[in-house]
Amino acid sequence: MNAIPFPIEADLPIYDARRPVLRTRPRKALHHFRELLKDKERTEEVFRIFEALPWQGMRAAGVNFLSSERGQALRAREPFLPAVLDDHAALRRMPAGSLAHAYCDFMEKEGLSAQGLVDEFERFAHDKPRFRDQFEWYLNRGRDTHDLLHVLTGYGRDGLGEACVLAFTYSQQPSPAHLFIGYMAGLNMKKTVKSAAPVFRAIREGQKLGKACPRLIETSITELLPLPIDEVRRRLNITPARHYQRAHQVWRSLGVDPYDMLGKNTPYQAQGLAQAA
Repeated sequence: MNAIPFPIEADLPIYDARRPVLRTRPRKALHHFRELLKDKERTEEVFRIFEALPWQGMRAAGVNFLSSERGQALRAREPFLPAVLDDHAALRRMPAGSLAHAYCDFMEKEGLSAQGLVDEFERFAHDKPRFRDQFEWYLNRGRDTHDLLHVLTGYGRDGLGEACVLAFTYSQQPSPAHLFIGYMAGLNMKKTVKSAAPVFRAIREGQKLGKACPRLIETSITELLPLPIDEVRRRLNITPARHYQRAHQVWRSLGVDPYDMLGKNTPYQAQGLAQAA
């Protein structure tokens, strides 16, 4: 698949030295996590947690990748992933059973778009200084591949699924925020519903899966999209998330909705439970 044309400025510096060095602020992160618990759709709170618990090695990783021929080739090939990922008409022309089809199925079912996450970030960052460098592209890749991770791993958008995706991402982009949100969410689930559901094992499993996978933000997404999803998973060493699936089974056996673990935990009606099983 050819990337959708998008302007690339070849003369931009790799990294603008005026970028501020973010400090680690655990108390600020805890405050925003409490706000996130009130409504898990408040994406702005997630961005604020990441701002308070930054990946201190991201500059080195980004500069190293962008200084390589492979990094520059990928930046030229995939200048702006949301333009590719939101062109469902083009993605649907790819073979049935491909990652492209699975991605469209997921995004359409959930009512999501790649641009939607960009817009959420822009609302958060509208009053922050912007820097014209190539590093901005590297930063954006972490945001723009998030929903692909759900598709590749099989983790849903339930509370545990999001926690597991964050743990997976930590092993790829080790910001303490990934583990902080993931394990704090897990603790909240264990406190809210007392059960034998392997919540922490599921999150830890996500972390292990992420460690086994090549860094996705440095991988060509347009090369993966046309391939059978099972082949993509094999290439990326992504195996089934068994503890996550087991946690869902335990909760459902108790009449608890896994997709409401950070909400009211309302029991399924009999018909809904049968459909979800």
